[in-house]
Amino acid sequence: MDLRQLRYFVAIAECGSFSKAAQRLHIAQPALSQHVRNMEIDLGVELLFRSPQGVRPTEAGETLLRHARVMLGQMEVAREAVRGQQSEPEGEVRFGLPGTISQMLCVPLITEARRRYPKVKLRVAEAMSGFVLDWLREGKIDLGVLYRTVTDKGLEARRVLSEDLCLLGPVAPMGAPHPAAGPVPFAQAAGLTLILPSPGHGLRDLIEERAAAEAVRLTTVIDLDTYGQIKLLVEGGLGYAILPAAAVQREVEEGRLKTWPMGVPVLTRDLHVVRPSDRPLSQAVRVIEELAHATLIGLVRDGVWRATLVDPDDHAAP
Repeated sequence: MDLRQLRYFVAIAECGSFSKAAQRLHIAQPALSQHVRNMEIDLGVELLFRSPQGVRPTEAGETLLRHARVMLGQMEVAREAVRGQQSEPEGEVRFGLPGTISQMLCVPLITEARRRYPKVKLRVAEAMSGFVLDWLREGKIDLGVLYRTVTDKGLEARRVLSEDLCLLGPVAPMGAPHPAAGPVPFAQAAGLTLILPSPGHGLRDLIEERAAAEAVRLTTVIDLDTYGQIKLLVEGGLGYAILPAAAVQREVEEGRLKTWPMGVPVLTRDLHVVRPSDRPLSQAVRVIEELAHATLIGLVRDGVWRATLVDPDDHAAP
């Protein structure tokens, strides 16, 4: 095997088909298929399941995929080291963001990255926090933002800010009266008809941990993993939700939704920028990590993101 074959294999696995990978790599599909077949013969194992719907890695293929991503990343780092650190950062950076963070961070981060580092290709993927963590573990992304610290030996988390969660409801009461003005105790919020992310989602886990600590039961009518749809259902009067204030700021200002602060103790969650610690990082990844950190700080300092900085002395991007 050589690095070219590994690059081809990664593209096929990510695209899910030979034809899409061939288009992405700008090579003929038969040649691509032959490269994979040569790898399978060389290794003595089948690397891909082939079906009319496309292809996906076998168990052996998944193992090769993890190692291939690491090797290709290390080659990129080595290439940069040879060129010298004084050169302008360049290359691809894959960044994973949960939806509530993406709607706040994505546009200013991409805008500033294009201005500062025109040779860096920033690819942002949006998914629930559990998927972002899996992508980091599997080497599918270079950086991620998570609402929880990580215990994986191969990952390093940098805590940036802490934000309060609030109770979200429709403007007009739905059947029963709204909660009274002022902070709503968690036990009272848990007794409302709630629309929450499904179990396994970071926010849902946090809410369930608080419910267990207070020995209360959550009344969940709908499990939904899309924040935009959760807000629409709440606006339509189907229930209440527990979300960060920053995620609903626009709808509240437009008079479409109503929020209540959560009572003592306040329900909060921390935000971390996470990167791999078990492999070298390219110069492009390092500068985007620092830019993301600085951009988050700037959003808080400018009042765009209602949150508390972990380190008040942190500096935003100029």
